[in-house]
Amino acid sequence: MTDPQTIDFELNTTLEEFRQSSREFAEREVAPHAAEWDRDAKFPAEAMKKAADAGFLKITVPTEFGGTMLGNLASCIMLEEFNAACPSFGVTVSVHNSLACSLIAKWASEEVKRACFAKLVTGEWLGAYCLSEAGSGSDAAALVCAAKEDGDEWVLDGPKLWITTGSEAGVYIVFARTGEDRVKGISAFVVERERPGVSIGKKERKLGIKGSPTVEVLLENVRIPKGHLLGEVGQGFTIALDTLDGGRLGIASQSLGIARHAIDLIREHLATQVDAKGRPTASQQHQWKLADLCADLDSARFLTWRAATMRDRGVRCSAEAAMAKLKASQLSNEAARAAVSILGIAGASGSSAAERCLRDARITEIYEGATDIQRLVIARSVLAS
Repeated sequence: MTDPQTIDFELNTTLEEFRQSSREFAEREVAPHAAEWDRDAKFPAEAMKKAADAGFLKITVPTEFGGTMLGNLASCIMLEEFNAACPSFGVTVSVHNSLACSLIAKWASEEVKRACFAKLVTGEWLGAYCLSEAGSGSDAAALVCAAKEDGDEWVLDGPKLWITTGSEAGVYIVFARTGEDRVKGISAFVVERERPGVSIGKKERKLGIKGSPTVEVLLENVRIPKGHLLGEVGQGFTIALDTLDGGRLGIASQSLGIARHAIDLIREHLATQVDAKGRPTASQQHQWKLADLCADLDSARFLTWRAATMRDRGVRCSAEAAMAKLKASQLSNEAARAAVSILGIAGASGSSAAERCLRDARITEIYEGATDIQRLVIARSVLAS
């Protein structure tokens, strides 16, 4: 009799140890400062440097360039821990690894990789991803930022909006129009912050993740070498979609962290509701809500891990990443609302962790593709199968 096929839902020793080290770092260096970073809209620069020193900023960088190349599943595990402590810190690490380092590793020339990774793996540079514009949010193909050839250089002109970590980054991944075709006329480039003509515009005033700066990046007659093109001319939209699969896994993991934090707040609150003999007195309704949230958390986590595993194997996971982001982001908002409701006035207080969860959770259904965009991706995949 042959052995039955099985699916192993346990992490291997390496990943389990990595999860533990991520959790310990988050509890020691991130969680104690989360309220302050939120209150003062303060970028966690010191903690980011410590994260770089601990190796958390190079897990999608190939080993030959100084990285650890632990991959997407390891990234998701790490990001859940970081975001449970502080989503502002978590999204900074996510963008750096998922949208900047992984993209450079896959699409840049050897020369650009060596120059960029020398600074990205040490934390001297953070990476930022410049796709969105005033008229191209969910419809990325509507971008108008232009790149034109001039001898052995490209010249870039146009503003980019809603750029996470934009004011703190040392290098940008910029998508610009190089042709008239709506999709095939888009190309991608590596642009260093120090280039003449690069500047920072307005900083957004936001509901949540206040420790993560979201800014306008202005490109005015910015000249870069021809070799800073990523992939080939006209391949930018393909690169953007491929990279967004990884980015969506990052936001799914952020959502898991927020949801877990909110669930922990509910659990801790209900655990205090006991009678003189130590028996639980929490309402059955609240216990049921806690049970549903815990089940949904495991469900969303396994969706995320499945898509991350597929991406690590080189298998396209657009629909699976969209499923993970859809369910995890919905859960983070539901769990945060439940925490504020169940904790009552203590949860609604402007200084409470539950209130912060509620504000931080909202963005997870908006960036890296709004909820309805995820539904479109999933539906199109199903209908095409």
